[in-house]
Amino acid sequence: MKRILGALAVLALALTACTGDPETGPAQPPAAEQRGPAGPVPAGLERFYGQPLTWEDCAGYARTSNARQAFAAGGLRCARLTVPLDYANPSGDTITLGLLRRSALDGGRRIGALVTNPGGPGGSGMVSAAMMAEKDKDSELAKRFDLVGFDPRGVGASDPQVRCLTDQERDAERAEDDELDTSPQGVAKQEADSRAFAQRCAERTPKGVAMLANMGSRDVARDMDVLRSTLGEQKLTYLGYSYGTRLGSTYAEAFPGNVRAMVLDGAQDPNQDLVDDLVAQGKGFGQAFDAFVQWCVQRQDCALGKDRRRATSAFHELVRPLAGRPIEVGEGRRLSYSDAMTGVMQALYSQQYWEPLNSGLVELKRNRATTLMLLADSYLERDEGGRYATTHDAFAAIHCVDDPRVTDRAVIMEAQRRYKQAAPFTDDGRGLNPALDPCAFWPAPNTSMPHLPKIAGLPPVLVVSTTGDPATPYDAGVQLARALGGGLLTFEATQHTAFLVQDNKCVDDAGIGYLVDLRLPPPNTRCR
Repeated sequence: MKRILGALAVLALALTACTGDPETGPAQPPAAEQRGPAGPVPAGLERFYGQPLTWEDCAGYARTSNARQAFAAGGLRCARLTVPLDYANPSGDTITLGLLRRSALDGGRRIGALVTNPGGPGGSGMVSAAMMAEKDKDSELAKRFDLVGFDPRGVGASDPQVRCLTDQERDAERAEDDELDTSPQGVAKQEADSRAFAQRCAERTPKGVAMLANMGSRDVARDMDVLRSTLGEQKLTYLGYSYGTRLGSTYAEAFPGNVRAMVLDGAQDPNQDLVDDLVAQGKGFGQAFDAFVQWCVQRQDCALGKDRRRATSAFHELVRPLAGRPIEVGEGRRLSYSDAMTGVMQALYSQQYWEPLNSGLVELKRNRATTLMLLADSYLERDEGGRYATTHDAFAAIHCVDDPRVTDRAVIMEAQRRYKQAAPFTDDGRGLNPALDPCAFWPAPNTSMPHLPKIAGLPPVLVVSTTGDPATPYDAGVQLARALGGGLLTFEATQHTAFLVQDNKCVDDAGIGYLVDLRLPPPNTRCR
């Protein structure tokens, strides 16, 4: 989705690539398994908490090329979990969630199930768990825990999927750059597009407004408790990244007595409203861009030159002309200003992308745009055949019911002003845009509000926060750890999230030690 509070929201979604060509072994027949009900069961939900799960080959669950590749790894089994569409009416309509499991490799020393969510919102927990299972198969975590990923309601293999735009409409939206037109006519067109987007989501998503009304973190947290029970777990062991930390804190607040352990990495500040969260994220991306510049200017081939003081101006000179003169990249596609900025944002999530970011900016000088378009396609999950995952449709649906809608144009413009001040490289030079985003026209009300969780009886949890995280700034992790009464592990780096994704022994050992032995790392632990 291009516009949240104008054109400046950045989706907190860490994208990774699946590698390797694992041996899949012979196909196994489906196997029904009933481990629940386990632990407390809310009245009226007995049939959900005690349902059997039928584990089978994962191939039929793949709806994207990334999922097909990830699910080909050996040792993976998938199932569907049935939950109420509306927990206020558990005898009414139902939906299903996709599940993926890789069983503990040392069954004799198995502790239980580790449930994971990659964030987004809208990211596939099944895909991320499959990647993690292949990457970390030799770790103590893999030996002691079943690794379980789930696709939240409306996402990925879950049924029904939220769907708002066709592939062709998504391509057209990316090419338009209409958010740069701040004239009254331009604003009116953008708001008409936002209204149409919200209407399409309601029309094209099976179960319509009823589905959209029950897509929020409040409902996913309740799904997680059903999952805990059907897995046979008295208490939940959970690993959440980015937006997944919001799911974790929401679950902890609703079911504190059902928590065994939680690692929350790349935390969102639960008390920040949408505007403050956006501005804090702008500060994070501004710092990440500055770190990229510091790295770049030491290179002979730096696209932004050798003078740090002129780097932002040099960047503007490269990307702003795209607003009127997009660059052809073949197959009828052109790199717009919006796509270029999306590609840049993708690259700022991790230092691993700085090399291709510089290459893409060097190409831009030569009127070529292949690398930046590839970065943008990766971020927006467009495959080589032109097909999009529905991640960004789900992002909109979840975001629009997780936070109060913003309809005050003065607030929108002030947020943009503060964002551009915190991240000057994002300034398109076109002034402030008062256009309302799709959430202002959403057909369902929000179901939660930003607040500090106040939880009695919660065991110690571990929050991991990275000093140079562009998407979820470090201070948000400090705030969440304090609110939950948990431990804080600091990672000194410029990237988004750390545990099990950056191959940092200090971070990984501390997190695995906590999940296995329930011992927090010493206070003030810092990893580099």
